[in-house]
Amino acid sequence: MILCVRFRLEPADEAALPRLVDLLGEFTPVVEAAPPREALADVRGALRYFGRGPAELASVVRVRALALYGVDCVIGAGPNPMLARLAAREARPGATLVVEDPAAFLRDRPVVDLDGVGRATARTLCGYGLDSAGRVADAPLAVLQRLVGAKAGRELWERARGIDRTPVVPNAASRSIAAERAFPHDETDRTEQRRALLSLAGELGARLRTEAQVCRGLAVTVRYADRSTTTRSRALPEPTAHSAALTALAYAVHDSFGLQRARVRGIALRAEGLRDAEGAAHQLSLDPVDEKTRRIEAVADRARAKFGPRAILPGSLAA
Repeated sequence: MILCVRFRLEPADEAALPRLVDLLGEFTPVVEAAPPREALADVRGALRYFGRGPAELASVVRVRALALYGVDCVIGAGPNPMLARLAAREARPGATLVVEDPAAFLRDRPVVDLDGVGRATARTLCGYGLDSAGRVADAPLAVLQRLVGAKAGRELWERARGIDRTPVVPNAASRSIAAERAFPHDETDRTEQRRALLSLAGELGARLRTEAQVCRGLAVTVRYADRSTTTRSRALPEPTAHSAALTALAYAVHDSFGLQRARVRGIALRAEGLRDAEGAAHQLSLDPVDEKTRRIEAVADRARAKFGPRAILPGSLAA
């Protein structure tokens, strides 16, 4: 049995996640952090050791998180990580949803909810009437393999039937990093919002380069005066840690919101799909400006490492 614990953390509180993961480690050593606010825990041994059901064990986890760190959570439980994550999405705040019948739980769910099914794959499947997990599960395996490929078709067919072979990996590398800027008052000025995005992109880019990582995409979250939020994500043309590329994409996502005079309380930027920079392909450019920008960026990184993060700033942030 796998627990998916979604802690109710603000983007700026990501630093608290390791402590909450350690809390889960008191119940089982098989815990995988899934930033910014989620963790997976394989509790099959813990259920036998403590003599409790998954819902009872989840209640103890919730009480301890509230008592020790003041953090509430929603918890989903299922026989594998995919079902546990789906259950956590549907669970009410302060409650646990346990998936006991995977076939019934999945049957009427949109096919895009299945792990590994993106928008393009979902459009292909829906074009053939395979718009739900139940219909995909009932389809012949050979049909799915012709539509999306041999390996992807088999994985899709298995997941539609509630089979997920993905293990819970303890101490797995973080797959995303985030940063947030809160405004001192409700901000309606688009220029100030873009200044915040420029600062965030520079911060994340520096962190990625320091850790020798690149990201595949960005997600922008806008928090409004009424505490509601909107999040949109977009993939990069290629994995990168180049601040200029991150900034350009962050601006493009921000423009897609069409905020106009919206009262914005804060903006968060998340770098997603992290991987080692060594294994990432980079399209060579004949543009001397791009090469010069990257050399300047490397010099600026060394200066910041020696004199502090504010030693070198873009002109619009230094003003």
